[in-house]
Amino acid sequence: MFSFFQRKVYLADYLHGLVDIHNHILPGIDDGAKSAEDSIGLINGFAELGVKSFICTPHIMHNHYDNTPKTIKEAYEKVARELEKPGLPSIKLDYSAEHMIDDNFERILKSGQIVPLKEQYLLIEMSYLQPSFNFDVAVEKIAKHRYFPILAHPERYMYFHQKYGKYASMKSNGIMFQLNLPSLNPESYGSGVLKVAEKLLEDRVIDFVGSDVHNLRQLALIKETKLSTKTLNALLPVIENTINTFF
Repeated sequence: MFSFFQRKVYLADYLHGLVDIHNHILPGIDDGAKSAEDSIGLINGFAELGVKSFICTPHIMHNHYDNTPKTIKEAYEKVARELEKPGLPSIKLDYSAEHMIDDNFERILKSGQIVPLKEQYLLIEMSYLQPSFNFDVAVEKIAKHRYFPILAHPERYMYFHQKYGKYASMKSNGIMFQLNLPSLNPESYGSGVLKVAEKLLEDRVIDFVGSDVHNLRQLALIKETKLSTKTLNALLPVIENTINTFF
């Protein structure tokens, strides 16, 4: 008998081996983990899901989180030392940054104060209130410096929701998209973000996924997330691409 109700599956059951390329688990340098103890708690929580590879991406945001390669490396080393203690899972840990496209971005790009992913990718973001006025110019300069731009959580920029064609325009300019896994749970950012996340997956324009986890509550939401088989089938190739690109 035909059923109008799609069977749901748990997202967490399909994350084994994922490389989390976007998270805020480094301690004390942005709005994520506050201490190394918090960092280890998040890492242990992910390890329960089979996620044991991380590229940590604290914010670089002018006048809010003025991080540098030095401050990020120092926070990374705190966590790396904790992971050497007995009884902790075997973890692959690296670091990068999430770069806000703001009035300081082009200066740090020119001066080499950016922190790329795997040497050739650059994770970037915009304000949730309005698009960055210099976004297109910044993307051109990123390309001139021979980096591939990855736009973090495109589904969360609500000013694009009614201008869906903007996503195709950005893709045509060589911008890659990274979806936040919590966006697939309406309890995270709302049903509007969920709807756009599902459509972006359906339209096959998402390149990578990441958790963007800042705290244990957000990790718990990932564990609770259920997906339709349609969404799962669109998501699985993106998970695989993320692993193949960044492991």
